[in-house]
Amino acid sequence: MGKNKDNVFSEVIKKPSDFKFGATVANAFDDMVERSVPFYTEIQRMIIEQAAEFAIPGTNVYDLGCSTGTTFLNLDPYVDEQVRFVGIDDSKDMLGKCAAKLQEAKLSREYELKNVDLHDDFEIENASVVILCLTMQFVRPIYREKLLKKIYNGLVPGGVLIISEKILAEDSLFNRNFITYYYDYKRRNHYSDLEISQKREALENVLIPYKLSENLKLLMEAGFSHTEVFFKWYNFSGFTAVKY
Repeated sequence: MGKNKDNVFSEVIKKPSDFKFGATVANAFDDMVERSVPFYTEIQRMIIEQAAEFAIPGTNVYDLGCSTGTTFLNLDPYVDEQVRFVGIDDSKDMLGKCAAKLQEAKLSREYELKNVDLHDDFEIENASVVILCLTMQFVRPIYREKLLKKIYNGLVPGGVLIISEKILAEDSLFNRNFITYYYDYKRRNHYSDLEISQKREALENVLIPYKLSENLKLLMEAGFSHTEVFFKWYNFSGFTAVKY
């Protein structure tokens, strides 16, 4: 299945609206994330390494905000066939792309895809691994503590939560600089100033990043006593928490 180029914001949008993971974004998502997230391929590799280390046969691996299924496809060769995949996403269009990619790859293990809003009640059960790859930043702040506690309670002892996230710098001076460097990165990946500005406006009320320290504090308050940062690039980070 080939990737469609991300042209979502390439034309002038006369009536701007909040960013949504609808059909247009789903069709271009794989190209969008690879060109918009620094070291995305490497972050994926690091997530897979850690998930493979903690995945236990007979348990579930959850990907919350599974989008088009890239993480599951990358992880599949490295974990036991008795590990079950559970993908959750609130976008039916994303789940449609995910289902098509998993079917095309002939994924043979047991898996389930659920159309669920992370703000609603849902169960996380018998999980050895839970992944939030560029997802928690889209969860409304008032719900994040509840979500992390749900994840903690649904993990088996020794289970792991792996998060990659857009973040704020601890200091406003660095934050301004890091955003500038990030937009330079997007220009190097052939996004125009129009695309950058229109996407920024669309995301303004939808993607709400926290400082790294704030994210780590939330994890501690949810019950995770062992946390570590495994990736950092200006205003992007990856961090891991283990339940003991």
